[in-house]
Amino acid sequence: MENLTLKQQQFFENLKSIYANRALPSYNKIADLLGYKSKNSVKQYIEILKREGLIETIDNFLYIKSEKIGANLVSGYVRAGFAGIMDDKIEKRISLDKLLDINSPSTFVFKVSGDSMTDIGILDGDYVVIKKTSEANIGDIVLAIIDNEFTLKVYKKDSKGAYLEPQNPDYPILRPKFSLNIFGVALGITRKIL
Repeated sequence: MENLTLKQQQFFENLKSIYANRALPSYNKIADLLGYKSKNSVKQYIEILKREGLIETIDNFLYIKSEKIGANLVSGYVRAGFAGIMDDKIEKRISLDKLLDINSPSTFVFKVSGDSMTDIGILDGDYVVIKKTSEANIGDIVLAIIDNEFTLKVYKKDSKGAYLEPQNPDYPILRPKFSLNIFGVALGITRKIL
């Protein structure tokens, strides 16, 4: 990015804000969306971005390089206990889409409703990222269908068979009367702090 002019940087940032994880459309469409009069201007910008390693070709489509999308990952940790000195060196850029595999067609995001998982930090209103699979390991957080109803719980087994365990003592263990199927396994959660 340091080799780009201010206008080239602005073009790249505008492009990222619209097409972060999608294939870039035609030069004409980009020109229309970003307010350029000519597709040739767009083509020149794209060529510069390709030369700088910011755009790559995958299966004959242009994409913004995934490591150029997302937030800055700062090396070190933010202390949630006693205050301390933080090393604020930026390590790299990370994308939650890539980190949590959100772009995969088998990955879904659901909004959590209820407080049965609060003891492990999953709160009402959080978003949980689920990788669709019918297989789960004991102890996995799963989105399961138990007796035709969806629920988010911890998958467990004992001598009586598979069951779902909430992570709040106010809720009972769920054992299937008829069926228990795994829809998917949780990859992560996210929440917006206002």
